[in-house]
Amino acid sequence: MKLVGGAAPALLKAGQGVAPFLVSFFLLAIGAGIFKPNVAPTLIDQYKYQREYTKVLKSGEKVLVDPETTISHILLIFYAFVNVGAFFSIAVVYIEKYRGFWLAYLAPGIVYFLLPILLGVMYKRTIRKKPVGSDLTRFVKITLTAAKKSKGNFFSKDFWYNVKPSTLAEQGIAVSYSEKDVSDAQRTWEAVQIFLYIPIWNLNDGGVGSVLSNQGAAMTSNGAPNDLLNNFNPLTIIVVSPIMAQIVYPYLQRKGIKFGRINRMTFGFILAIISGVIGAIVQYRVYETSPCGYGASDCPDVSPISIWWQIPNVSLGAISEIFVNVTSYELAYARAPENMRATVISIFLFMTALSSALGEILIPAIHDPTLVWAWAAPAIALFIQTIIFWWRHRHVNEEVFMTYKEDFESVDSVKKVDEPHVSGSPVDQKKEG
Repeated sequence: MKLVGGAAPALLKAGQGVAPFLVSFFLLAIGAGIFKPNVAPTLIDQYKYQREYTKVLKSGEKVLVDPETTISHILLIFYAFVNVGAFFSIAVVYIEKYRGFWLAYLAPGIVYFLLPILLGVMYKRTIRKKPVGSDLTRFVKITLTAAKKSKGNFFSKDFWYNVKPSTLAEQGIAVSYSEKDVSDAQRTWEAVQIFLYIPIWNLNDGGVGSVLSNQGAAMTSNGAPNDLLNNFNPLTIIVVSPIMAQIVYPYLQRKGIKFGRINRMTFGFILAIISGVIGAIVQYRVYETSPCGYGASDCPDVSPISIWWQIPNVSLGAISEIFVNVTSYELAYARAPENMRATVISIFLFMTALSSALGEILIPAIHDPTLVWAWAAPAIALFIQTIIFWWRHRHVNEEVFMTYKEDFESVDSVKKVDEPHVSGSPVDQKKEG
């Protein structure tokens, strides 16, 4: 309501629109900070069968239903629906251009006003877990104890082994946490390390700051808003996500091709690199064909190159999100302690916010005649990062998706929990989500 009221034509003409906009901006940020980290965990919690189980098909064949496959499927569809809302921004771009900001804010506002009603209708059907507190205190205690035991050597191969209850028991030390708690801490920190690669990748998804809109403004648009193509990102995700969930991933499974978590993220990084390279090439061609050459951004005339040449850049960046963002949600949920999942997802979201902030900081450096490097430099950085990422974290492909209390009932099972999951049962030869 603040955004709609603050964008009233009379208020804007009087130059009084800044204050209500800033208030709305901060309220929106606070609301998103509370809402977004909890959506994915709540959604996955609705799936009751988070352990492998045997299912008999109509044909009489026994298959093993794999929770990782199912959760991945759920998150792909979830991410597509998230972008259904984002796709609405294409209409908003035209509404703002031809009718004004007040209607551009009111249109999505009407949708928001309907959501509490929908939530009220669906409330009794949802699976709700009672608040039991956070595992954060125990997580921090285990981490600090491990750091103390290893004398600050975070790269020690015995970093986590030193604080296992079974290890400490041999020294006559009793602790209140379990073997699983230590494993959860180790797995969570592995996920957090993976999230550290997100900012550089995100700089390649649509470019640094406003570089994509800047590029579009120097191209032939034939009346289309210069930030229109940026909004084709959600359209691509809406189309490709169901294809991955319903066709591509099931096909890979039938062929016995394991497309692991790190492999998926690496593939997403590669797509983003290609996207950045395409952005640099298009920008080079804009400079070469603009009447003002390498001063194209401030030129009164535009390059004859169509703005629609931005589609490959935008589309590849969007597809990379399907591999990187969705897999990050999976890792955050599966590797975090049960009562710390929203916290770990918030760390992942913080990394995307950090990337956006970095983009804003770099805006003063985004100007002619160096816009080619505004695309090329992040792509080069991501190329180097991708090699390091795959080399350091490729073992996560073979680790179990989720761990359970029963896995730690003996010391022997602890040794096996992060080894590749291989079963001799014939049922394990085929999985479905």
